[in-house]
Amino acid sequence: MTGEDLPKARVRRRRVFRLVWMVPVMALAVAAYLVFYRWQDYGPQIFVTFSDGAGLRVGQTAVRYRGVQVGEVTGVTLAKDEKHAVVRIRLTKSGEGMAREGSQFWIVRPRVGFGQITGLTTVLSGPEINVIPGKPGAPLQSEFAGLESPPTNIEGGLRIIVRGEHPKMRQDAPVYYRGVEVGAVQKIDLAPNALSADVHVVIFPRYAALVREGSAFWDVSGLSVNAGLVKGIQIELESLRSFITGGIEFASPPGTARAKSGTVFFLHDQPKKEWLGWAPKIPLPAEK
Repeated sequence: MTGEDLPKARVRRRRVFRLVWMVPVMALAVAAYLVFYRWQDYGPQIFVTFSDGAGLRVGQTAVRYRGVQVGEVTGVTLAKDEKHAVVRIRLTKSGEGMAREGSQFWIVRPRVGFGQITGLTTVLSGPEINVIPGKPGAPLQSEFAGLESPPTNIEGGLRIIVRGEHPKMRQDAPVYYRGVEVGAVQKIDLAPNALSADVHVVIFPRYAALVREGSAFWDVSGLSVNAGLVKGIQIELESLRSFITGGIEFASPPGTARAKSGTVFFLHDQPKKEWLGWAPKIPLPAEK
């Protein structure tokens, strides 16, 4: 037989799809889908400055508005001045409106006070950040200064300052007019000269007209005890709430103009008899 008559072998190349490659391919596909899905839900990135970032955790601390998560903390760093914490937040697509000018951010931590208990849900989960968006149509911005305490929910109220040497009330303490709560203490801080304390008060919108030029304010914190031979011991208490948190009462003279926002009044320890006799007729708007 010649070499040309010898049979020739045919080699078939089989395409073998090994099962071992299916696992990483499927994992890669799932990962790509999750990244794409998550990226679709991403909104803008913003930076909020707080005086203290204790408890904030990257990837865990949520940013909420009306109880709905609208963002997440993605970083916490120290500011260049080393006096503040800069919190990096990635907003969701639905929460991109929180990046408007005028938005207010604050850290929610457990807070217990008389008549109110807030932030208890953060005891186990840690603090979270709450936000109130700016007005619709406001320009976008990426840097914000966080609030040290929750903003007051009183809009359109009269904001005044009551200055005293040793005020005994605390934040959220009530402000009374004829025994009716008409406002609240927003915060307490030292006066510019540090010789007294400034009590920042907000009067509810309906009662803003009660504060007049020449109004007198006095401290009703705690108990007032008077002893006499005829009347015996008299104990005066404005309310249980004012006993615990402190409080302020005021009276207004007749025939005076309305006080302007930012007016500074002096805080007295006790009222004078003439103040208790003031009875101006001040029309109030109907309660909504």
